[in-house]
Amino acid sequence: MTTSPREKNAPRDVNEAAIIAAKSDIASGKNSKKVFIKTYGCQMNVYDSERMADVLAPIGYAPTDAPDHADLVILNTCHIREKAAEKVYSELGRIRKYKETNKPDMKVAVAGCVAQAEGAEIMSRAPVVDMVLGPQTYHKLPEMIAKVHRGTGQVLETEFDTLEKFDELPELRQPKGFSSFLTIQEGCDKFCTFCVVPYTRGAEVSRSVAHVVAEARQLAAHGVREITLIGQNVNAYNGVGEDGKEWTLGQLIRHVALIGGIDRIRFTTSHPRDMDDDLIETLGNEPKLMPYLHLPIQAGSNKVLHAMNRGHTYAEYKELIAKIRAARPDIALSGDFIVGFPGETETDFQQTMKCVEEVGYGSSFSFKYSVRPGTPGAGLPRQVPEDEKQDRLVRLQALLYQQQQDFNKSLIGRTLSVLVEGVGRKDDQLFGRSPYLQGTHFDGPKDLVGQIVDVKITDAGRNSLVGELA
Repeated sequence: MTTSPREKNAPRDVNEAAIIAAKSDIASGKNSKKVFIKTYGCQMNVYDSERMADVLAPIGYAPTDAPDHADLVILNTCHIREKAAEKVYSELGRIRKYKETNKPDMKVAVAGCVAQAEGAEIMSRAPVVDMVLGPQTYHKLPEMIAKVHRGTGQVLETEFDTLEKFDELPELRQPKGFSSFLTIQEGCDKFCTFCVVPYTRGAEVSRSVAHVVAEARQLAAHGVREITLIGQNVNAYNGVGEDGKEWTLGQLIRHVALIGGIDRIRFTTSHPRDMDDDLIETLGNEPKLMPYLHLPIQAGSNKVLHAMNRGHTYAEYKELIAKIRAARPDIALSGDFIVGFPGETETDFQQTMKCVEEVGYGSSFSFKYSVRPGTPGAGLPRQVPEDEKQDRLVRLQALLYQQQQDFNKSLIGRTLSVLVEGVGRKDDQLFGRSPYLQGTHFDGPKDLVGQIVDVKITDAGRNSLVGELA
């Protein structure tokens, strides 16, 4: 069944008495329910999973890393690529076998973008699932759980009221560690022909400055030193500011930078079309903003970019990169690349290779084109054979990985500020993140965990750095 959207002021269809009782049990220490949340995909899903845990805490669910011990299992899914969706069904098969054999009272939920896109299919294909909820409806988890326990059957929630979600989430955050994601924008209006996000996350919406700042202050109060502002198109942010006007992402960053305790700020993922001069200037002038920018282009061929509906050319992207580097010379770029988009020829692919060579990336993410049902790309002619996609991906990744390793090696001898996140695998070893997001290992006392320290880089691999306290 599908629940109908409720009116703004109507009472929730939820067993309020049960929820009140659950809260009482928590206070008395009686409640020991466990929830296991498995997260697939992007930073947005990581944030959503954390907030689902926040939603469930008041009704007695504590997180567990052991799915077989959980009373509630939630798979928070990604729908960007076909394999990601199939992994979910494979995991559901394992859960079904375990539930039938060992834990018949276990409840199972599928959340996120696969849930949004394939809600009804999940219900029919995987009867083990009790609840299906899209990325804009996880604030309704308590009432969905109440419905399941009352025996009303499977519950499907896939409405698109994003701002309602943020309004109804609990104010309390339970951040893990000293860095945290903070969602400021959701959805996408770009409609790239390969992408399901506009259909699974909805239109672009931005949270108000007041709501973002309140959450950032709470994170700082819990010891968070680094905040990453996230959104599907984070630089399309246009939330209402304290002056009643729409603010740019640059304005928001400068405002968040004033919060005591927040020492490092990042943002992702950006779209080239929304990279305005104010944000570029902020990159150059705000010292708390880290010198790392994820700015995907996807392909170097103008023909392919047009077919993807990216809304810009390679020349425009290059010009944008030049402006960014002029404002922030020490910046490292990260990018996304898709090979084998319908109609892509070897000549088109070589233009992508040229793009990588000319721009230069400190890190990257690269994939074979994956047909997603319902997107315009799925119906395009001249689909590229799988073996050609694989060959191009291997060649592209060889270049990208070499650039990543070269960039890391270029840092040897430099002293970088590192946010110490925890201890390493070896005795007296610490682990943290550099301004460029590389994992960084060095020796030092445990009381440095949570601090930002200077580390001189002495060695570098493709994915991490090694150093010593400066």
